[in-house]
Amino acid sequence: MASSAYLDHLSKIRLFSSCNQRELAKIARATDEVMVGAGKVLMEQGKPGREAFVIVSGSASVVISGVEVAQLHAGHHVGELALLDGGLRTATVTALTEMELLVISQRAFFGLIDELPGLSRKIMTSLAGMVRDVTDQLDLSPSGSY
Repeated sequence: MASSAYLDHLSKIRLFSSCNQRELAKIARATDEVMVGAGKVLMEQGKPGREAFVIVSGSASVVISGVEVAQLHAGHHVGELALLDGGLRTATVTALTEMELLVISQRAFFGLIDELPGLSRKIMTSLAGMVRDVTDQLDLSPSGSY
């Protein structure tokens, strides 16, 4: 399932944005295409996670502690932390419309890491950038930094 449309979606995801076409094709082949209806809960806050989702079409609501914090659309992704640590979900994500998703399991993701060792460095660099962005959003004053 390595169609050019899927490669395009994957290349726009920050986690995979520095990957070359060969790596993106392997990532695409490791995903499953899934259709879900409106109202389908993709993940529930506090529950274990074992996969990540790339939205190809449709939209979803992201709720943390009962408060909607975002709406996601085509090109967005959710659940990437579960790929890394299999930990508990930090939000509940529910389909607002019918959605087409690419789903990658933790097992498939780790298989890719084993197969493509250079992928680890690219993903770590992307994650470091995401952490820096969140830190910047927290507006830490110099007196509170360490």
